[in-house]
Amino acid sequence: MKIAKQLIVLFVFFIAWSCTKENTSKKENQTKEVNVKATNIATTLSEFKNATSNSILVAAHRGAHMGNFENSIESSLKSIELGVDIIEVDVKTTKDGHLILMHDGSIDRTTTGTGKVEELTLAEIRSFKLKAPYGRISKESVPTFEEFLKVVKGKIMVDVDMKTDNVEGLVKAVNEFGNKKEVFYFDNDYDQLDRIKLLDKTAQLMPRAYSLQMADSAVVKFSPKVVHIDTGFNTKEVGDLLKENNARIWINTLGEKDAEIRYGSGEKIIEELIKNGANIIQTDEPEMLLELLRSKGLHQ
Repeated sequence: MKIAKQLIVLFVFFIAWSCTKENTSKKENQTKEVNVKATNIATTLSEFKNATSNSILVAAHRGAHMGNFENSIESSLKSIELGVDIIEVDVKTTKDGHLILMHDGSIDRTTTGTGKVEELTLAEIRSFKLKAPYGRISKESVPTFEEFLKVVKGKIMVDVDMKTDNVEGLVKAVNEFGNKKEVFYFDNDYDQLDRIKLLDKTAQLMPRAYSLQMADSAVVKFSPKVVHIDTGFNTKEVGDLLKENNARIWINTLGEKDAEIRYGSGEKIIEELIKNGANIIQTDEPEMLLELLRSKGLHQ
């Protein structure tokens, strides 16, 4: 009889433990689900068209790559998890014509291999793994542009930094994968942007300007939803011009300004950048910047 009671107690304990474990797993899965949906693409798309909005959009330079791998699927998913609005990726073409995510002319810095991108086939490049600064190795190989588009479709906006002349391939991939409303093309070569427009009149562009006069030319030529400016001419005159022409203003914190954010001067940097109307900030520190902007009511 005593043994029977002990067995009943053990059985009750086992059932209670199983229920607790199941509930914990459900909570963990719910948390992951919430995190995966952290970027609200509908809000971003609406805000992107609102040139006079005080809500600052955050762009992750090469994805959320700090402590991660730049231009990778992993850094893209991390960007979405953090609630980043836009991912900036660099696209190059391999020897056999495939589009891949890659910033440099060679694969030396960011993979375990060596050689120039344009002299290697896709298969050769993908035989190596991505590599982070200080040598950490990823399980991931260099992603193709198509693989990237498939992963981020319907989740986040994309700034395509065109480091290739294969404009036809870029437009074809974006249109075939259905990311068209979420993608815009960036270049400082206006002839390349003209080629995009010839292929797709409704494609979204982000011309880069290096002066007030160039910003004016960009507006007249492309009527873009966003213009990339630099801090050297971040003036009220430039800000007013672009707002009057219904364009958001993109500016960077890359380099020294990101360093200042890391060391606690983020609020000063934000005030300096947005004082003339800039309302998209590209950064290597998206998590820190988002936290600062949210604390000041400048990001939804």
